[in-house]
Amino acid sequence: MKNSKRENSNNVCPHTNIKREGRFLVCKDCGLILDETIEFEKAINGQFKESQQDYERNIRIKDSKALQDPMIKQQYDRISTLEKWYRDYETSFTEQRKTIEFLRSYGINIDQVKFQAIKKRYLKYNRKHRRTYQNMVIIFLAIVWIEIKETTNVRIERYIEVCNELGHKINKKMLNNAMLKVKKTEIMWKKLKSQTDIEKEIKEKIKILFEKDLNSISYEKVKDYISKKSDYDKLKINMLLLADKLLNKISYEKLKNLNHKAFTAGLIYYVGQTLSNRKIFTQSLIEESTSFSSTTIRKKYHILKDILGFPQSYNNLVVN
Repeated sequence: MKNSKRENSNNVCPHTNIKREGRFLVCKDCGLILDETIEFEKAINGQFKESQQDYERNIRIKDSKALQDPMIKQQYDRISTLEKWYRDYETSFTEQRKTIEFLRSYGINIDQVKFQAIKKRYLKYNRKHRRTYQNMVIIFLAIVWIEIKETTNVRIERYIEVCNELGHKINKKMLNNAMLKVKKTEIMWKKLKSQTDIEKEIKEKIKILFEKDLNSISYEKVKDYISKKSDYDKLKINMLLLADKLLNKISYEKLKNLNHKAFTAGLIYYVGQTLSNRKIFTQSLIEESTSFSSTTIRKKYHILKDILGFPQSYNNLVVN
């Protein structure tokens, strides 16, 4: 027993041959992984000679020396700018606003309306389809060009040249690819819209068409039935309010496969039939303002009658 104990005591590794592997200190003689927090009497390859304060100071000195290199300084500034762009993507739009101001200073006209359109489009894309810093810079410049290309005298080559002078390294192919990506993404969003959103859009379009077609019927054509023009204006407002209430009663299933313009013509005739005098808005009068035939107007009227019932039941909602 005594001999075995002596052998074990002689086989104890003193851990003198230590090497750093990754974040561990490993004894090369016995293979034991030593904890990094173990304090050693002697420094190993000078790793533990520096205090934390000295270590941080040396890092700052190295960073300062590196920034004195023009190439490294340029890359550092670009990364810092891109980092600001990334942080700013759904808040103040500060960095993007600066870029637009620089573009204006080069003679590229971007008015306030275009600015708001660019901001809305970019923030929506960034919020839903965010990518790396560099990609979002190119996407932003592509959105700017999409918004201004129809109204500016600046050629795309000049626009790219200005962007390069501002430090954004792009070419025509990159810009075209980015514009294509933006348009494809926006088409994808439209396909992903919910049924409620699509229904809301359809009804808004119908209301706009209703107001437009109703306003195209001049007072001279109905003055035999309405004594004052002011009364006719009030009547049109009440008809528009009634049309809004009627649309709220119609489900998406009834609207999704219809020709919205033809449906609007039938809706004007239907609302006109709610008046005490149903001869004011005749099919021929609506045909002149909407360019749809009386047959089409009558068909849409019957569809509405099947959905909503007889128009006379709504005559209390319109001031005659």
